[in-house]
Amino acid sequence: MPAAPPAEAVAPLMRGIAVLRELTDAGGRMDLSDLVRATGLARSTVDRIAATLARMGYVRLQGHEARLAPRLMELGNAYLASLGLPGRLGPLAERLAEELDESVSLAVPDRDGIRFVHQTTRRRAMSLTFRIGDLLPYERTAAGAVFATTWTDEEWAARRGRDASAGDTGRAAHGAHGAHADDAFRQRTARAREAGWAVDDQLMEPGLVAVAMPVRDPQGAVVCAVSVVSHTSRHTARSLGEAVLPRLRETVAAMEAEQARPRPAGERPVPSGLAHWTTASKRELGAGFVESLARGLTVVTAFGEGRAELPLTSVAEATGLARATARRALITLEHLGYVTSRERLFRLTPGVLSLGCPALSRTPLPDIAVPHMAELVGRVHDSASLAVLDGDDIRYTARVATERIMSVNITIGTRFPAYAASMGRVLLAGLPAEEREDRIGRTELRPLTRRTVIDPAHLAALLDGVRDDGFALVDEELEEGLRSLAVPVRDHTGRTVAALNVAMHTTRRTADECLAQLLPQLRATAAHIESDLHVAGRFARVPEV
Repeated sequence: MPAAPPAEAVAPLMRGIAVLRELTDAGGRMDLSDLVRATGLARSTVDRIAATLARMGYVRLQGHEARLAPRLMELGNAYLASLGLPGRLGPLAERLAEELDESVSLAVPDRDGIRFVHQTTRRRAMSLTFRIGDLLPYERTAAGAVFATTWTDEEWAARRGRDASAGDTGRAAHGAHGAHADDAFRQRTARAREAGWAVDDQLMEPGLVAVAMPVRDPQGAVVCAVSVVSHTSRHTARSLGEAVLPRLRETVAAMEAEQARPRPAGERPVPSGLAHWTTASKRELGAGFVESLARGLTVVTAFGEGRAELPLTSVAEATGLARATARRALITLEHLGYVTSRERLFRLTPGVLSLGCPALSRTPLPDIAVPHMAELVGRVHDSASLAVLDGDDIRYTARVATERIMSVNITIGTRFPAYAASMGRVLLAGLPAEEREDRIGRTELRPLTRRTVIDPAHLAALLDGVRDDGFALVDEELEEGLRSLAVPVRDHTGRTVAALNVAMHTTRRTADECLAQLLPQLRATAAHIESDLHVAGRFARVPEV
């Protein structure tokens, strides 16, 4: 039986987190009626929670369905930033994956299993589907045996007690337990302790093999496990170890050296103004906004880079909340397993990643962009598209069409020469100067209409203007009668990863009207897409398609 909540626990926060967990376990979307059945909450309560989460940008409501939104990943990002491992060790894991041509994972111990904090997967027909935030059972993973090498007798006994008493052990996909399974895991752990590494020979899934090693901090404590994962079509468990252990050991040594470097002290967080925002939202939405839920969830975001442990005062300052309000939220989060405390210092646990990260950590860019594009189309009544560079062409990856007798008809996957399209010019302008020059030099510039710019020097000058102005307006160069305006979509590093446009027949708007009426709308929409992209892509790679 789960422990009863403390008297000071915030019930609306507990109910809101229950809704988020159900949505996460359902893959990120769920009918509101199904949420009522799954949580046991009243429909009116679920509606209020959903409306509050939507106001926060954590959920999107589409009819009777609730969908997790990328903004929710700011909770998991707060934990990952405070942990410090993905940012510091992730590049080393990515380099190892590239060198070995195998998938590499970083995992940390959680109460009921291992939880992934970084994934670098290889793109193959049979690819891994593990995601950041996924929780897997200790006894069926190589990383689990690595962590178990440090367990005391009391920790082994506590684990057996949890397995015996809990029907749902943290929603990990546990296999059979009992004395036999426990003895087998102890034997694997003993071998891992002696060898310094552990193996998973198809314990998690038939065909899956993995080798894991611990990464220790300067005091010798295991802070994470790095795993190299492959398939029996490529390796046996034995051959995988023989192939990867030398490079894995080198990478672990580099990771431990990185761990030993001093971490920068966290800056004093600027108050977020949360208290004022929640008060204003409550005044606007009334009973439809659960203020204590919004405040409780945002307490998580007080933590971050250089702020792994915080006293109550710092949490209250970072959120702008009263100490009593922040304290009750922390008590509730600690009861639910998302916060731990020691000597009046609070720290986030890996369990925070269970709030949306598994469902959202591989959300592709088109899925992030389409809701914002739909809002744009609803305002301007012209079709909007998203495209990426593919060789010397642009390739459409998302599109929201408007209903009009005469409209621009393009499907996802359509390709056009980059030099003659507004989105292509935005994408070319976003390249480093040398690469842009090389592309223009090797591209056959053919006239697609009588207005197409095909002079390399003229095109280069146009691209310089697009880079400086931040938009491209192309008038009947791709097709007669087609006018298109595009702006860049940039990731958190400032790199242009896609372009967003609105296209129409020239009779719809003049060029000047496009700049006056559409450009501000396009830029605002691109900013919304970028905001979600920056959250989703902070610790996870966002696929372009």
